[in-house]
Amino acid sequence: MDEQKQSIYDHIEELRKRIIITVVVLILSFIAGLFIAKPVIVFLQNAPEAQGIPMNAFTLTDPLKVYFSFAFLVAFIMTSPIALYQLWAFVSPGLYDNERKVTLSYIPAVFLLFLGGVSFSYFVLFPFVIDFVGNLAESLNIQEMYGANQYFTFLFQLTLPFGFVFQLPVIVLFFTRLGILNPAMLVQIRRYAYFGLLVIAGMITPPEIISHLMVSVPLFLLYEFSILVSRYGYRKRLQAEAKRQLEEQDSEQEA
Repeated sequence: MDEQKQSIYDHIEELRKRIIITVVVLILSFIAGLFIAKPVIVFLQNAPEAQGIPMNAFTLTDPLKVYFSFAFLVAFIMTSPIALYQLWAFVSPGLYDNERKVTLSYIPAVFLLFLGGVSFSYFVLFPFVIDFVGNLAESLNIQEMYGANQYFTFLFQLTLPFGFVFQLPVIVLFFTRLGILNPAMLVQIRRYAYFGLLVIAGMITPPEIISHLMVSVPLFLLYEFSILVSRYGYRKRLQAEAKRQLEEQDSEQEA
């Protein structure tokens, strides 16, 4: 581990520099998002799921809210890898060389898993929910009259949480490498984890068994995959500790 003795002022200055870089990237990404937002909104309006849904504006600011929401979303997605790298660069001096390599590899994994979760929700779950709500409204003889702001807000509420839920394998691997979690612990609490995932699935899906299963089953599989990832990380942690102890013994013998 690099033993760099820095003053508190140096740490604060380093943190300030990392925050400034992230904020600048966020601002530039938001500016880019202002140009990207319109084609993205038009694309989603022409998607099969949105066909037949009138994009009304119930207030004068609805179009502005939708436009800026997408601009902020684009900025968040573009900035997140840079922000994670700045966080890694700030804490990396206190890590061992092998830990630096491992934690650096988390950044693309986090980004890809977020996109994977959002894609799963949009392409698999969202169309089913839209059909379910439309059929329910028709069976109850309710005239649907949605606003564009309400439609896209619902889209965000349904898709974005999956981007964060899909971070479970990376979080499990991270805590396993820190020694906070291990595969045996995850197996032991599996029934409680399943119950929690069922609750999460029930909160983000309509009260209908098929849609609930469409969310619950992938979440269960994600948890089982996290156990496999934890086993891999646990073996790597044991190997790293054994290697470190061997190096310490060699250094003591040489001394």
